[in-house]
Amino acid sequence: MACTCPHYVHRNAFCKHMAAVENATDDGTLDAFPSEDEDETEPEDCDCNGLDSFPCWPCVRTGRKELPN
Repeated sequence: MACTCPHYVHRNAFCKHMAAVENATDDGTLDAFPSEDEDETEPEDCDCNGLDSFPCWPCVRTGRKELPN
């Protein structure tokens, strides 16, 4: 396990971020940068079909689509 926070980088010591991941997950791992394949999946609560070309909030929130200007 590694972290980019100053405590870990400069002291090479277990940090609060590592503790949070270890406590929050079953196996002590966290996929902080999901693969591109995961970005293409539609959220379960997607409702874009009923909004013409406007994205629904679940797609905006997950980064799948952006709000138009």
